[in-house]
Amino acid sequence: MTRNSAIATMPMFPLGMVLLPTMVVPIHVFEPRYRQMTKDCLDGDREFGVVLIERGSEVGGGDTRTHAGTVAKIIDSQEFPDGRWGLVVGGMRRVQVVDWLEDDPYPRAEVQDWPDAGYVDNEDLARQVPSVAGLWRRVLALQSELGAPGPPADFEISEDPSTAIWQLSSLSPMGPLDRQELLTTDNAALRLALLAELLSDAEVVIRARIEMG
Repeated sequence: MTRNSAIATMPMFPLGMVLLPTMVVPIHVFEPRYRQMTKDCLDGDREFGVVLIERGSEVGGGDTRTHAGTVAKIIDSQEFPDGRWGLVVGGMRRVQVVDWLEDDPYPRAEVQDWPDAGYVDNEDLARQVPSVAGLWRRVLALQSELGAPGPPADFEISEDPSTAIWQLSSLSPMGPLDRQELLTTDNAALRLALLAELLSDAEVVIRARIEMG
C-alpha cells in the first residue's frame, strides 16, 4: 500500500459479499442507519466503502470487518414508499481501512486508496490474459450446463489487462473468501495467476458435479 496517499473519512457498508473493482451489483438498503447513509451519499459524491464481514451479521452491528475493501459508486437508486432503497453500485477502486470510527450514525472509517504494488509488464500481462479468459469461458459454459446464469452474451473484456483481470475475477464463480484474496493480492500479475488457479479448481469441481448428474 502507498503510505503517502491521502487519508479520507468515508461511509462504510460492511456486507457478507466482496465487491471488486468493475463489479456492478444491486444492494437492498433497509436498516435505518444505511438509509441515512444512502441519502448522505446521494447528496455528496455518491461513494461509500464496501468491506467483507469476517464474523457476525450484516444487520444490527457488532460484526468483525476486514480492513481491505472497495469504493462503491451509486449508479442508480430508487427509494420505496416505506423508506427502503434499491441501489445499483459499481466497484471503483481498492481502499484499505486505516482506522474504524464510531458507527454514528452509520459505520465510517478513515481509508486510503490502495493501488497495486510493484512493477508489472503490461505487454506480458496482455499476452497472458487471453489464456485465462479462455479458461473463464470454459468454466462458465460448464456452469451453464448446471443451469447457472452467466454474463450477457455481448459482454466484452477490456483491452486494458488490469481492468480485464478485475472483470474476469468479478464474473467468475467463487465464494467471498476467494474474492477477498483476489482483492488483496499485491498486483495484477499475481492476481491473474491466482485467478487462473481458482478457475482451474472450479473447472474440476463443476465437471465432477456434471458427471455425478
